[in-house]
Amino acid sequence: MNILTVKNVTKVFGKFRAVDNVSIEIQSKHVNLIMGPNGSGKTTLLNCISGFYKPDQGNIIFDGMDVTGKPPHEIARRGLIRTFQIPAPFFKLSILENLLAAYQHNPGEKLFHSLFKRTWLKKEREAVRKAQEVLSLLNLNHLASIPAENLSGGQLKLLEMGRALMTEAKMILLDEPVGSVNPTLAHQIFKYIQTIREEREITFLMIEHRLDIAMQYVDIVCAMIGGKIVCQGKPDEVLHNEEVINSYLGG
Repeated sequence: MNILTVKNVTKVFGKFRAVDNVSIEIQSKHVNLIMGPNGSGKTTLLNCISGFYKPDQGNIIFDGMDVTGKPPHEIARRGLIRTFQIPAPFFKLSILENLLAAYQHNPGEKLFHSLFKRTWLKKEREAVRKAQEVLSLLNLNHLASIPAENLSGGQLKLLEMGRALMTEAKMILLDEPVGSVNPTLAHQIFKYIQTIREEREITFLMIEHRLDIAMQYVDIVCAMIGGKIVCQGKPDEVLHNEEVINSYLGG
């Protein structure tokens, strides 16, 4: 079953067609990769899907609902969560506090409910329990009290993913989840992604340039060149596609 359908989406900047009539279908509970050289339209496509850009043409259907042109916060509330190439947590807060800040059900933050402890205490306990589960899943328990500003680049990537997991995510869009991360941790991050897909049935769609690592862990690959999807299929099929070899890998 498809969780995301992109139909004839186009995004133009002046005379430049950054995304040119793109159509893709993403199956639920799969790990998907968009590959392509710089300037091929990958990030622009993710921005259209997640609501940061409004497509000039086409439609985006997520979980059976048309979310075309909806603002990012509304799309996120529907369960489509976006992370970014450069993580931007609350650097002065601890990892645990960053996770709790991402939790979506905090009645104690509302003025009326804040006056009545019994109305929000249970939710606060649920938030802490969920945060502890996420810390355990991503092997960050020992860093729970560490301020985010003291984390390495790879640990920040994990924190970004953890904050996404604190929401009601059905699908997560990842922008270079292992960019600038050492190979050992890069492999571990992809193993976490596979575990999350299997245990929590979350779908992933990502951009990643480190194909030597990513191709070992993804189910489906979309090759994007010049704003268009030129090939979609299993990793080996895409890597051996003649147009991909000629246009992306340099022949």
